[in-house]
This record gives sequence, structure tokens and C-alpha cells, in this order.
Amino acid sequence: MKWIILLLCLPFSLLAQDRPYGKIWSTRSQVIAQNGMAATSHPLSTQAALDVLKAGGNAIDAAIAANAMEGVVEPHVNGIGGDLYAIVWDAKTKKLYGLNGSGRSPKSLTLDEFRKRGIAHIPSRGPLPVSVPGCVDAWFELHQKFGSMPMSKVLEKAVSYARNGFPVHGELAHSLKNVVSLYDQYPNIAQHYYPKGQVPLEGDVFKNPNLANTLERIGKEGRDVFYKGDMARTIDAFMKKNGGFLSYNDMASHTSTWVDPVSVNYRGYDVWELPPNGQGIAALQMLNILEGYDFSKIQLGSAEHIHLFTEAKKLAFEDRAKFYADMEFAKVPVKELISEAYAAERRKLIDPDKASVRVDAGNPAMKDGDTIYLTVADKDGNMVSLIQSNFRGFGSGMMPDGLGFMFQNRGELFNVMKEGENNTYAPGKRPFQTIIPAFMTKDGQPVMSFGVMGGSFQPLGHVQIVMNVVDFGLNIQEAGDYPRINHDGSSEPTGEGMAPKGGMITLESGYTYDVIRDLMQKGHQVGYINGMYGGYQAIRWDPVRKVYFGASESRKDGQAAGY
Repeated sequence: MKWIILLLCLPFSLLAQDRPYGKIWSTRSQVIAQNGMAATSHPLSTQAALDVLKAGGNAIDAAIAANAMEGVVEPHVNGIGGDLYAIVWDAKTKKLYGLNGSGRSPKSLTLDEFRKRGIAHIPSRGPLPVSVPGCVDAWFELHQKFGSMPMSKVLEKAVSYARNGFPVHGELAHSLKNVVSLYDQYPNIAQHYYPKGQVPLEGDVFKNPNLANTLERIGKEGRDVFYKGDMARTIDAFMKKNGGFLSYNDMASHTSTWVDPVSVNYRGYDVWELPPNGQGIAALQMLNILEGYDFSKIQLGSAEHIHLFTEAKKLAFEDRAKFYADMEFAKVPVKELISEAYAAERRKLIDPDKASVRVDAGNPAMKDGDTIYLTVADKDGNMVSLIQSNFRGFGSGMMPDGLGFMFQNRGELFNVMKEGENNTYAPGKRPFQTIIPAFMTKDGQPVMSFGVMGGSFQPLGHVQIVMNVVDFGLNIQEAGDYPRINHDGSSEPTGEGMAPKGGMITLESGYTYDVIRDLMQKGHQVGYINGMYGGYQAIRWDPVRKVYFGASESRKDGQAAGY
């Protein structure tokens, strides 16, 4: 009885909420720790990172360990058959470093080959979308420049779980159901994913001894065993046997590229992305456009907020479709695209009361994917923002004999419809990429390492996180939990034009019918899509209290943890 009386005495506003902080859409608290923090999309990967930190490794070692574990426990979204990008804050030099670890197209595959086959869009599966996997080389580039622990030790946990097995979690169990229908026709799939004739269910222990052996050899023998040794020869033979073009020479000639991250200043915060062939600068273009509006007078989640956000996205994505590509093959005016002057010109095209139904790319002076994002910070102040992917689902369906991984299908994102475009297919060229890590600094000091995986949604996710933190004052977990906004239907780097009526806004649950009605009155098409709103992780550094704040994705299996 006394508890009932106590409840009745509480303010009604608290009784009306089902979260103690009063934000009914926020489902988790921030994690706070002093000595180290890891945020990944699977608890075993977070634990692998923390084990490395506690054993004396640094954030770079721990990030590689977590990524290797991710390839074991989340093979439906990443693995050593895919590519990697990273931004590293080095505490010694107090500087950001960017790594482009994406692979290039096979040198023997030409644009004419697609024309001969009558292909207007590179397929998602089979040998044609396969490009060189850049992940392993990127690990060793990161490790050589910043790592402190032997690579064999870094990969130890991933090797152990691949060999001894791990319980299949809900998201993987759901994805494994697609293996039979989408990949069953390709070699090695059945014996790998359902050796007993049945797809593993949630809670079943899944083992990958071939991947364990591959990772163990990479840890002991180095990156060359993968790119120049017998693994590369196995890959060459497998591709030749199955109509593929990726060769030993393609593998042996692969290199990652260290690049300078680029930034814009958004209300006093410098937001950093990597330059193309990725799509990171789309987030910077959007932020530049949106900075021209006073969001202290615009309510979070209002129709005005969503309208301006969507219109900025449309403008940035037309430039993305036209300009973004491998900068070794195409002129991409990065400096001009992310300039304030260019943003001011593009902003003039936004009608505050009406949705645009057609947008063209600007003239600056000179699709959905599956990915993992993780971030790690250590006691010395080093921070890593890392993203890695197979692109669509498990990848291409091409699983080389005895190695335990599937190749990515990233080459699908080349344009084979139009010759002479920035992203038109060419041999030895990096395709347009969707995966992008991000970082935020202020006055030259680290503020936040963050990312939002999820195909073309990623720039939209980055912008929403920045706005939620900077404009709307949310903490980093609340910023990730807030219902997300997506827009589909912009022109694509693969050659498709904007969808009729300007595409469609899709909203997560949590927006009111009043907001939806107001958006429709502005001319927007509005709909709902289940589960296509990315996956978020973040670490924020508090320089006054000397603690890390960690946040993870409440929509998936993610975990932030520290010590």
C-alpha cells in the first residue's frame, strides 16, 4: 500500500513516461569508463576488443581483434572477403589519419565484357561483382603504423571462436534463412553453412574451422600469405574454375591507401569523413546546407526538421551520383563540393514549404548494404573509427575452397550503363563505396568517434547523429536511439535517375500522424520500412572528467562496454 501512495505522490510527468530520463524512445543508458571503451555490433566482438586492451594492446590492436571476431560471428555483414575504411586519432601526434582499404576491380574484366553479355547493371551475386578484398591488407597497414601487440595475439580470440564455435544469435539466424534461396547454387555454400542439411537456428553452436585456419595463418605468416601465397593461388584457381576474373596478379598487386580525412565545421564542431571513392562527403555537404537554418527554433522530429533534412539529402545525393568515384580515375572536386559557398548556392534551391520532385547535380567550380561499424578507445587517448563490409548480405556467393569466407560483391556499384561517367567501370578501378567511418573534433581535440552502417543510409545516419548531439542536445546513446529518417529515390552512381515525385521519405515508428500529414501537405511521399535504418556505435571523450562515454545500436545486437 505504501508503494501505491508513493507513486501517487510522484509528478504526473514522471508517471507518464516509461523511461527514467523521460525520453520514451531511448532504450539504453550511455556506458562510462576511464581506461578503455569498445562499441561493436556484437557482444563477443566488444569482449575481444576489451581483452586486447586489458592485455596491454592499444585501440588499433583492439579494433582489428574486434573486426576479426565480427567476421566470425556476423559473416552475413562482413569478413575478410570485404573492404575496410578507418579513421584513427593518434594521441601521440594529436592528428587524424585516414585509411582507404578498398580493393580494385579485376584487370582482366573489361567494360566490353559487360556489353557483350547485355548487362546494364552488374548483378549482386556470382563472379562479376567480385573485387579484390582489402580487409586483410588494411589490418596490416593499421597494425604496422600504430599497432603494439603481435598480430597472432590480436587474432587469437577470433581464431578460437571460429574453431570452437559460437551460439548463433537472432540476427544471424534470420539472415541464414536466406542462404538456401539466394546462395545455394554456388560452390561450397551448402557444406559450409548447413553441413548437416539444416540451416543453423538461433542458439545452435556454429563452427568455421576453415576460417580459423585462415586467420591463424594470417596472424602467424602475415598479409602476404593471403595476397601472394598459396591462399591467393587457391583464390585464382577457384575463380578460373567458376567463371570469375579475379586473379593471383590482382591479389598480389593490391595496396591500401593512406588518405587525409576532410571536414566541415558544423556550429563549432569539425566533422570528419574520408574522401571518395566512398560517400562520406555527402554527410558533409548535407551538414553545410543545414547549417544555414536555425535549429534552436525548429523542433526535433517536426515536419520542418524532416523536410529540410530531406531536401538537403536530395541535393547532396545528386552530386554523389555524378561526382563520387575512384579519384585515381576521375576528377572529384572535393574541396568545392564541401565548401560553404557551394552549400549556400545549393541551399537556395530548397523551398521551405514544398518538396522537390526533381533535383540536378550542381556545378562546383573546379544501394542498400550490410556492414559492421565499430569504434575503440584506449587509456592513452587513441581512438579508432572502423567500418568493414561484404556489401550485400553474405556477399557474392563466391566462397573459395577451404578458406572459410565469401567474397564481397562491391563491384555491383560500378556504372556500366553510361560510358565516360566518373564511376563507369574500368579494370583495376575502385568502385563507388557506401561504407564510411566518421569522427568529430573541436578546437583540434577529439570529441567523438562514430558511424552508422547501412548502405546508402549512412550519410543520412551520420547527419542525424551530429544534429541530435549538436543541435538538439542529446547524449550519444539518446542520439542513436531517436527514431530515424530515411529517404529513397535519389539518383545513383550506378546510373539510375531520381525516382518519380522525388522519391519517398520512410520513417521509423515514433513520428506522429500530425508530422506525417504536414510532410504530405508539403508534397512528400511518406511511407514505412522495417529495419532499414542502419546500425550505430559511438565513443565520446570527456576531456574534463577524463572518461569515455560509449553508445551502441539498440536495434541490433550491439554492445558498448569499457573498464
